[in-house]
Amino acid sequence: MESLNALLQGMGLMHLGAGQAIMLLVSLLLLWLAIAKKFEPLLLLPIGFGGLLSNIPEAGMALTALESLLAHHDAGQLAVIAAKLNCAPDVHAIKEALALALPSVQNQMENLAVDMGYTPGVLALFYKVAIGSGVAPLVIFMGVGAMTDFGPLLANPRTLLLGAAAQFGIFATVLGALTLNYFGLIAFTLPQAAAIGIIGGADGPTAIYLSGKLAPELLGAIAVAAYSYMALVPLIQPPIMRALTSEKERKIRMVQLRTVSKREKILFPVVLLLLVALLLPDAAPLLGMFCFGNLMRESGVVERLSDTVQNGLINIVTIFLGLSVGAKLVADKFLQPQMLGILLLGVIAFGIGTAAGVLMAKLLNLCSKNKINPLIGSAGVSAVPMAARVSNKVGLESNPQNFLLMHAMGPNVAGVIGSAIAAGVML
Repeated sequence: MESLNALLQGMGLMHLGAGQAIMLLVSLLLLWLAIAKKFEPLLLLPIGFGGLLSNIPEAGMALTALESLLAHHDAGQLAVIAAKLNCAPDVHAIKEALALALPSVQNQMENLAVDMGYTPGVLALFYKVAIGSGVAPLVIFMGVGAMTDFGPLLANPRTLLLGAAAQFGIFATVLGALTLNYFGLIAFTLPQAAAIGIIGGADGPTAIYLSGKLAPELLGAIAVAAYSYMALVPLIQPPIMRALTSEKERKIRMVQLRTVSKREKILFPVVLLLLVALLLPDAAPLLGMFCFGNLMRESGVVERLSDTVQNGLINIVTIFLGLSVGAKLVADKFLQPQMLGILLLGVIAFGIGTAAGVLMAKLLNLCSKNKINPLIGSAGVSAVPMAARVSNKVGLESNPQNFLLMHAMGPNVAGVIGSAIAAGVML
């Protein structure tokens, strides 16, 4: 009988809490969206599967060594940790003390837990290497740079302003998060507000990089919101685009883009990096990797490296990045009142960014002979190339002969640059 009882107690099902059950359902929903609906499957599938692994009771795959120690509830070990932190020897008090402690103290406690025989779970290790270090988002940005063609932007430099205008959604959302905090509706610190705001840039790697630096406790929610809204671009943007433009404006035919020389394409990433990084050093990591990837593509002398970055390397890193984000979908970290605020602010950020890009295009038309179709302004959010495809699709509805895709790629690429610069400003 005792053996049967021990067997039952060893089953994860016996320790399944309500929060874990909810998160398992959320993870299954992400897998369904990725597989059945093909919503950002490259990220949502590993994120969803990582969420499943993270919420299996007693497996501890997403727990650090210190979190495993706290989950074990050994009174003697808790007393040792509490003595080091000068707090009461209970789990709640220790967690509060750790939240207020310096990173160096947190690392000391983690090492102490390892010395006591606890080991971090595999997903926690993935997170530490891929996101905690900041490496994975940077490598993905390198791959995105290697896949990006700056030609449409260089052929029509005015579209840079459209990409810049679309970043207004980021900063408006930061103010929105701080407003919610001011009125006591949902508590957000300034770093958390900055991390949430970057969702408005529609740039997943940037959102993960910034939240990993400023608000790692919100990383799971921010990443899921960012990639979910990126997948919903074809649903979110068109109503805003139609509401802000007239039928006549949507029919505007744009002039043929000029041919951009190879020299221009080679010089642009170098000049861009120097101009931005010298003025805003905090943007150098993201923008540097992006420009390096693009230089490999355009130089034509390292095709093997460029091909590796565009394919094998970015695919491998994407797997570990997704599983690492899934490690943050643990019930006690994800199911917080802040989650609702993040989802709400995220969609508002998307909407404001879309509207700002369209309105900037209309403003430029007031002082320009060569008119810009305002629909391409919505592509200023850096969901590449989905936002550009949406601009093209809405344009074709008004004029079946009006192909805007290449024109929309200009602000789309500018949006990637803009979101990296915005992240540097936040940092």
